[in-house]
Amino acid sequence: MKKLVTILLSAILLLYVVSCGNDNKSGGESKNEYADVGAIEVLNKVWDSYKDEEKFPVIGGDTSEDNITTDTPGKFDIGDSAALDTTLGFPAADIDKIDQAASVIHMMNANTFTCGAFHVKDAGDVDAICTSIKDNIMQRQWICGFPEKLVIATVGNNVVSSFGETEIIDGFKEKLAAAYESSEIVCDAPIE
Repeated sequence: MKKLVTILLSAILLLYVVSCGNDNKSGGESKNEYADVGAIEVLNKVWDSYKDEEKFPVIGGDTSEDNITTDTPGKFDIGDSAALDTTLGFPAADIDKIDQAASVIHMMNANTFTCGAFHVKDAGDVDAICTSIKDNIMQRQWICGFPEKLVIATVGNNVVSSFGETEIIDGFKEKLAAAYESSEIVCDAPIE
């Protein structure tokens, strides 16, 4: 009787271990694994994955003395909804849905490369924010140059949008996917 109970319990334990192993098929990370990762952490991890010869001159953050950075991403003050909109393309109407923002922008021309990361308070708002950012950027009237491509991705509760020259945007998209395997590309489209 003891052998039968032991075999039965062993079989149940084995089934449990096998079923748990199949629940997570993304190489050890789940979609929500990065829910609490901040916007600046997302951009820093991607930017740090660039080799020195792949990097280009960038500034990060907003124009405040506390947040502006050179050669690295920086925090962006979410209290200035107009700057978030004009600089990063984040719609002012959605400002209450985020609690953090960060940026990294080509130092010579923002239309060559501009990237913003936005940490969304409620995961249920991520899809709507992606759509709002896409609509906001696609409907712009561009001055002093014209970005070629827009890519919007999600990393946990972060929305990452980037627009600029196709080659630079595609390179950033590849680095983002390598840094965060569970990231999802929501938009990959030319800007017309």
